[in-house]
Amino acid sequence: MTERKKLTAEEIKARLENLPDWTLDDGKLHRTFQFPDFVTAFGFMTRAALIAEKMNHHPEWCNVYNRVEVHLSTHDVGGLSGWDFKLAAAMDGLVS
Repeated sequence: MTERKKLTAEEIKARLENLPDWTLDDGKLHRTFQFPDFVTAFGFMTRAALIAEKMNHHPEWCNVYNRVEVHLSTHDVGGLSGWDFKLAAAMDGLVS
């Protein structure tokens, strides 16, 4: 499994290349997902929540109607870790 260590700026930049829909926002990974309606957005959140719970790595997120805004960081390392990128990739997989 991915180690919980704070990534360097270079490591973050390299990993972001594999997640083109994600950006950095105040030191956190950020993406806004858009869906056709509330039910689809909520379904995405439910599936993502099951993955996050299994990883014991939980997102900061907000849902407004058909949008889900996500911020990821690893609080116990004080920044981004491989866990954030793993969860981001899993969320991308739910919508691909």
